Amino acid sequence: MSQLAKVPTTAKVAKKRKWRGDNAWGYAFIAVALVVYAMFTAYPVVSAFIISFQEYRPLGSVFIGFENYINTFSDSLFWKSIKNTIVYTVLTVPVTLFLSFGVAILILPLKKRTQTAFKAIYYLPAVASGVALSVVWLWIFDPMPSGILNKLLGFFGISNLNWLGSSSTAMFSLVLMAWLSSHGTSIIIYLAALLGIDESYYEAADLDGANFLKKLWYIVIPFLKPTTLFLLVTGVIGSFQVFQNAYLMTGGGPDNATTMVGLLIFNNAFKYFEFGKAAAQSLILAAIIASISFIQFKFFGKNIEY
Repeated sequence: MSQLAKVPTTAKVAKKRKWRGDNAWGYAFIAVALVVYAMFTAYPVVSAFIISFQEYRPLGSVFIGFENYINTFSDSLFWKSIKNTIVYTVLTVPVTLFLSFGVAILILPLKKRTQTAFKAIYYLPAVASGVALSVVWLWIFDPMPSGILNKLLGFFGISNLNWLGSSSTAMFSLVLMAWLSSHGTSIIIYLAALLGIDESYYEAADLDGANFLKKLWYIVIPFLKPTTLFLLVTGVIGSFQVFQNAYLMTGGGPDNATTMVGLLIFNNAFKYFEFGKAAAQSLILAAIIASISFIQFKFFGKNIEY
C-alpha cells in the first residue's frame, strides 16, 4: 500500500520538474512564437471564417448563412479572376523554374567569389521595394515611342503597342515581368542544392564517358527533385496569391483582363467594403491552393527522398 501511495507523489514531482530548468526556458521561447502565431495567423483565419457567414457591419454584423459563398460562385467576375490566375500561374511558374535552374547551372562552375557576386546581383530585386520595381516596369511598358520596349521593337519596324492598356497584351506584360525578374531566391536555392551533390557521382560519370547532358539527366535532375518540388509548390502558391503586380501595373484592367483572385478580394474588402464576401473568397482561394498543393505532392512527390 505504501508503494502505491507514492505513485501519485512521484508523478507530481516529475510534472513539477517538467516546468523547471531547461524545459521552462523552452516553453517560454515557444510561447513567444505561439502568441505571435495566434495573434497574426490563427485569429485572422478564424475571424475570416466567421465573417464569411455574415453581412459585416462595424456596429453589429448580421448572420446570413452561405449567402456570401452563393454570391461568389454565381459571380462571373470571380470565375474570370480564377481563369486569369490559372493562366498567369501556368505561364510563369514553369518558365521561372527553368530559368532559375539554367542560371544556377551556369553559375556553378565559377569560383566562389564570382558565385557570391552573381547571387547578390540576382537576389537584389528581391530586396528592393516592389513599388520601385513596378515604377521601372511602367517605364519599360510606356506606350509612347519613348518607352524602352517600344523603342526596342521600333528597331525591327514594329509599331508602338499599348502594353498595359490593351486587353490583348496586358496579361502578357505581367507574365513578361515575372519572367525577367525575381528569380534570386530560386537561383540561390537551386545553387545550394547543386553544391550539395557529391563530386564522386560526377567522377564516376566521367569514368563511364558521360557527357554534360547525361550528367544533367541522370545525376543533377534526380538529385534536385525535392528542391524542384519545393519551388514548384511555393511558386504556385505565390502566383495564386499574386496581388502587387496587378494592382500597381494595371489595376486589374483593362476590362478585368488582369484581375487576379487576390486583387478581387482586396477590391471587395477595401473598395466596396463587402468584407463578408471577401472573407468567403479568401477561404475558397485557400481551399483551392491546398487542393493544388496536395495534388502536386501526390503526383510529383513520388520516389523522392528528403
